[in-house]
Amino acid sequence: MKRIILSLVVTMLCLVPVMASAAGKVISVSQFVEHPALDAVLKGTQDYFRDNKLDVTFNVHNAQANMATTVQIAAQIMGEQPDLVIAIATPSAQACAQKIHDTPILATAVTDHVGAGLVKSMEHPGGNVSGTSDMLPVARQLDLIREFHPGIKTLGVIYNSGEANSVTLVKLLKDACDAAGIKLEEATVLNSAGIYQAAKSLVGRAEAIFLPTDNTVISALESVVKVCRQNKLPLYAADNDSVERGTIAALAFDYYKLGYQTGAMAKRILFDGADVSTMPVESLQELSLHVNLKAAEAMGVTVPESVLSRAEKVIK
Repeated sequence: MKRIILSLVVTMLCLVPVMASAAGKVISVSQFVEHPALDAVLKGTQDYFRDNKLDVTFNVHNAQANMATTVQIAAQIMGEQPDLVIAIATPSAQACAQKIHDTPILATAVTDHVGAGLVKSMEHPGGNVSGTSDMLPVARQLDLIREFHPGIKTLGVIYNSGEANSVTLVKLLKDACDAAGIKLEEATVLNSAGIYQAAKSLVGRAEAIFLPTDNTVISALESVVKVCRQNKLPLYAADNDSVERGTIAALAFDYYKLGYQTGAMAKRILFDGADVSTMPVESLQELSLHVNLKAAEAMGVTVPESVLSRAEKVIK
């Protein structure tokens, strides 16, 4: 009898970790590249579950800006059989959406979910993909640049023509520039190796450079900063993390908050039974203005008092 009881106790003890594991949820993450904005999205998502004491395990994969690797990661995630997939940035989201059809996918830090072919509409996704958008009001960003340079006639932009999100943003930027009588000078790249030369090609062609939320370019931002410092060419960005790294200013989303909001969407799917196909794509409404005074000085720019007075963060 003692042996039977002892055997039952041992069996029950062995089952405890299995039962605890079964009670939790697994999220597989495909992140396109490591850079502060996308890293902040991941941290925000993970912190949401930590702050709400929800039992979730994350399997994190990073493609290091390699398009082919995004496809390999999507295939690997299929084998992991997670409860939910979070794809950070457009290339990773597209790869996951093409491979994974039976698991909910939240695509975050994606500019245009419709244009990227991820959802039927922002309000009614219709498939297994929804998420959070970082679509920015490009016209307001151009207004900020014009506040620094009231008479600007030429603006440069560097982007990866293979990133759907960047193509969308540059089209919006061109429309805004046309309306303002500004000529947009484009320099395209296919990978990070061409970014330094792309920046140099804009010297003499543009009075300032604007960088959209292009994952390839932002991953090698220091190359652009170097060219702009050497040539006193003002550099502006679409994300605030880039201001920390050497651009003059940005009017942008907080990517940590974007990730936190993505976590809240994931919670509704995993723990509340929400159907991803009926969840509208969400976006942040708040923008914050960051300014880097050292970068401005290095690039020969005086920061207007009107900008300083409303900046949320000033780097000295």
